[in-house]
Amino acid sequence: MNNYELLIFDWDGTLVDSIGRIVESILVAATKCDLPRLDENSIKGIIGLGLPEAIAVLYPGETDRKLVEAFRRAYADHYLALESEPSALYPGVATALQHFRDRGHQLAVATGKGRRGLDRVLAGQGWSDFFDVTRCADETASKPDPLMIHEILEHCGVSPERALMIGDSVFDLEMARRAGVDSVAVSYGAQPLEVLLSCSPRMAINHFSELGEWLCSAASPAEVVTYVG
Repeated sequence: MNNYELLIFDWDGTLVDSIGRIVESILVAATKCDLPRLDENSIKGIIGLGLPEAIAVLYPGETDRKLVEAFRRAYADHYLALESEPSALYPGVATALQHFRDRGHQLAVATGKGRRGLDRVLAGQGWSDFFDVTRCADETASKPDPLMIHEILEHCGVSPERALMIGDSVFDLEMARRAGVDSVAVSYGAQPLEVLLSCSPRMAINHFSELGEWLCSAASPAEVVTYVG
């Protein structure tokens, strides 16, 4: 049996099917700011970072504060318009999270979203008080810096070896590694599974329900499992 007390989840691309909207909003912002239009794979490659860090990666050298702020506003305006109908949870997420809580796990969110954005979507799901703690990129260091996880561990009173990070980007998995925390890669989000496996997660899943199956299993602590169903 895996003895993780604390489960830490990324938000976009892990719990919520919002990757397409993020890509579209970045493309719209780039057009409005007269910046080159990038391909979708390049954009997906920065999902998980805080927005300022993402802009710096996508458009290195574009450091003008007014331009960065205009990009941020254009992105936020378009994304909020799309979110008038909230992005859907991935299948099985709501049931699984409630099951994890009922089994006694502490639950946390570590996200590249800003605090206002996360609070809005949590309220939309009726989850304002569901998670034990949440951390956002605009109130601490952006991924892959491990500070988010350090703060979550301190809040929950859990040691690194008793925590598990679940995410869809190399930034999630690298953040976990730097914090001394095991990780699970999800293949259905922003980044390809072969990229995520390079970060040596404990396991990889193609469907969220597989996380619960693994947590209830008797897998050896040294075993890395990849579900292919």
